[in-house]
Amino acid sequence: MTKRTRYFMAGAATVLALGLCTGLVAYYGGLPALSASRTGPDELSYVPADAAVVAYADIQTVMNSQFRQKLREAIPMKENERNEFEEKTGIDVERDIQYIIAAMSPDAANGGSRVVLARGTFNQGRLEALAREHGGQIQEYRGARILSRMVAKATEESTEPRVRRHGGKHPALAFVDTGLVAIGDEAGLKKAIDAHHTGQSISGNEEMMRLVGDIEAGSNAWAVGRFDALRNHEKLPAQVHNQLSAVKWFAATGHVNGGVSGSLRAEARDDAAAENLRDVVRGLLALAKLQGGSDPRAAALVQSLQLGGTGKTVILSFAVPAEVVDLIAKSARHHTEMERGEAPEPPEPPRPPMPPVPDR
Repeated sequence: MTKRTRYFMAGAATVLALGLCTGLVAYYGGLPALSASRTGPDELSYVPADAAVVAYADIQTVMNSQFRQKLREAIPMKENERNEFEEKTGIDVERDIQYIIAAMSPDAANGGSRVVLARGTFNQGRLEALAREHGGQIQEYRGARILSRMVAKATEESTEPRVRRHGGKHPALAFVDTGLVAIGDEAGLKKAIDAHHTGQSISGNEEMMRLVGDIEAGSNAWAVGRFDALRNHEKLPAQVHNQLSAVKWFAATGHVNGGVSGSLRAEARDDAAAENLRDVVRGLLALAKLQGGSDPRAAALVQSLQLGGTGKTVILSFAVPAEVVDLIAKSARHHTEMERGEAPEPPEPPRPPMPPVPDR
């Protein structure tokens, strides 16, 4: 696969990955989860009106999907870390988290802010006790309780305990409603709570809500937003950055079960820009199909890519069938076994030939 093809695949995958991977990242990273309807989940009332990107993942559906079960068998997770997280927080992500919504707001002066809203079952008393145990502060803000300024343990590099910071900000967690927590930095959480109480939320942003309203029913992961926010925030290769400069809005959706299917829709600034983008994608798809023939997994993935759209819209859809997921899982399992020094499973012996049928 050439460099241009890799850049194309990376650019197309980046946006969709934000939505699809939110659930798994939240699971393995210990973050809470989200849900939705065609007009958007109620929790959007906590997303500030200036949010540039909003993503959703149905954690329960993704965790219970055949795809995730195959992935877990192929790449076993670290049970010790999972058990330690549950022991400290009382949260079993598979059992207690229903869905999550994540949002990013651009803020050039402060490096932007992010908030993750998780709907599920939480033991508030246990989490507050854990915060106090780590020197955290608990404050009331418009009826919500915010836990922040937890102290990190001393390490070899720093023998003095210190207040936890991430990107120069204090990570915090807020209980904003029954069964709903918000995670982010302290200022970002207060902004989310303000949005809910004042009604100045993303629900009043017509362009963003139009994208949310167009999400295909049945999608268990999606992301929508302004593409310039991603271009400026993510470190995309220069070629990809320039090629995608004409894209104004994007909407990525995914459906996970035995296989994975989804689509990426981009809205360009005008019809001519969209036609140019379709030409570029069309050429790259042809190139990818030529180069993906030797690997059955890559060939199946490339063959599933379909280009569409009219006017200012460009749509790229894909469908990875369960059989291809099985091949990928088998390859990952083989790699894991090799890393552990275990002998891989021997290939199945060929079937004996059928005995000849005598002439009558």
